[in-house]
Amino acid sequence: RRAPHILPGWSWHRSWGSWGSMAPAGSKKQEQKPAAAEAPKAKKPRSMAGREEAKAAATMTSEEWKALQVGMTEKWLQPEYMQKPHNGGHTCYRDDTYEIATRWMAETKISYRPHAKSPGSKSHVRYEVYSKATTIGEALTLGSWPADWCWDYERGFIKVLGPLREEPIDITRTTDESEITDVDRALWRWYIKELAKNHSLKIEDLQGKCSGESLIMRAHRLVAQREAKSRLEAAEREKRMVSDEDVLETLKQWAFAKNITRVNVTPDGQDWVWSDTMGLLRDRCGDIHLTPSTVTYPEVVAIINKWLHDRLPADMAAFKWTSLNLNHNYAAKLHRDGNNFGPSFIKAFGDFKKGELNYWPEDDRTADQLEDLDDTDKLKLDLKNGLALFNGNCAHSVEDFEGQRFSIVYFTIRCFDGAPEPCKERLRELGMRYPEIGEDRYALLREPKGYGSQDGARKAAGKNEKPVHGYWRRSQLEKAGVKRAFPLIKVCANLGKATVVPEAKLKRVQKRKEEEEEEESEATKGKAKAKGKAKGK
Repeated sequence: RRAPHILPGWSWHRSWGSWGSMAPAGSKKQEQKPAAAEAPKAKKPRSMAGREEAKAAATMTSEEWKALQVGMTEKWLQPEYMQKPHNGGHTCYRDDTYEIATRWMAETKISYRPHAKSPGSKSHVRYEVYSKATTIGEALTLGSWPADWCWDYERGFIKVLGPLREEPIDITRTTDESEITDVDRALWRWYIKELAKNHSLKIEDLQGKCSGESLIMRAHRLVAQREAKSRLEAAEREKRMVSDEDVLETLKQWAFAKNITRVNVTPDGQDWVWSDTMGLLRDRCGDIHLTPSTVTYPEVVAIINKWLHDRLPADMAAFKWTSLNLNHNYAAKLHRDGNNFGPSFIKAFGDFKKGELNYWPEDDRTADQLEDLDDTDKLKLDLKNGLALFNGNCAHSVEDFEGQRFSIVYFTIRCFDGAPEPCKERLRELGMRYPEIGEDRYALLREPKGYGSQDGARKAAGKNEKPVHGYWRRSQLEKAGVKRAFPLIKVCANLGKATVVPEAKLKRVQKRKEEEEEEESEATKGKAKAKGKAKGK
């Protein structure tokens, strides 16, 4: 069984089936003999064991049960998310259900809908017993299991009164085993098997989590990693660019963390945002290192880097970056980045409206209050339909939007020169163009002039002056990228390790190949000529 939002069900015959009956214009449609109908696969017969016992154990007749159901559906409502479309089977539960059920504890108080299941079935007999429970612990003791709880909860048969865990169950983080209850163990064993089954993963893979990951985050990220690798290989095999759709699907599959540290971008009224940093990072202790997700999910990093490699504008070939910032569904409030070196590239993906980048390119940080900046001085850049280069140390924000919006920022942290050499080398392997010591931070975009002085931004710019921002529409990027689409990054199937193949080396290999083909062609011609002479003699 597959989670629908990860691997949505799609049937090829629905798209192609109607085409098979269409004949070209002006041609006669040939009669085709009907193909012999394939015998349907025999279904496994439903076990009838215990059926008669279940009927005998029924506590009421069907008529009595139907009378008890009057008005119950209105009193015992299904969760709202159950109204959304779902392509999974009836035992493939929603992610929302997993998120809720894995927060239940032995002492969580519940109430069951009376007589919810019809008499004459084994489930009726079991339900009549365990539905007397008033806590999850009692429900387990009376013979129900986590799968029963999810089934009943999705159908509105259970009302949960609390208390609940703040985060889903993870017994690997429990230091005192005496605190682990039978409910905890039952939930944990069932949950990890469900995730592995639904996402076609191995249980042992789910158990090797990064710091701060929940089980469901780990499952989603492993799928994103697996599919990113597949997309990279497909792009290389088909000799094409990594597409916008490739990146968007990877971001949809990625499980974002609740980031409480990005206070400067968090919208007013929120405590956290969906945001992850990949690549190089400096922590609060001053240590410079690769983020855990960079090490664990290298193909996710590689496909995002490859997307920019394939489209990097010719006049921006000197752009370097050490880090990626991935964002999901929040409009960053007005802020300045404080630890960036040089400019940043930014691109948004998804099905959304509005969500432009507001950018004050001449903000030299002399204005203490960001609110003092004049709206007439800002640029508004459409990130859905183009790629923007901007100085993140200048004031910027994101317009409110409707829909699902993802964004990627390619940037360099200020302390890049202090990173350990193995970190630098690994990032180069993953496709990042790591900056050299002594590079000019204003090599691509000039220094902001400020808005307050006569010599500032309002003064006419010189003819040869560098720009304050860059913007390239999607059509420009696709056209420019076709000639150099493959492959700067090659993923080794055996090691799962990405390695950079320099452009110069690719050219040398291609030239050598052409020379060998030319020599082989000349040799073939020589043999044919010699054979012709011999035949003439």
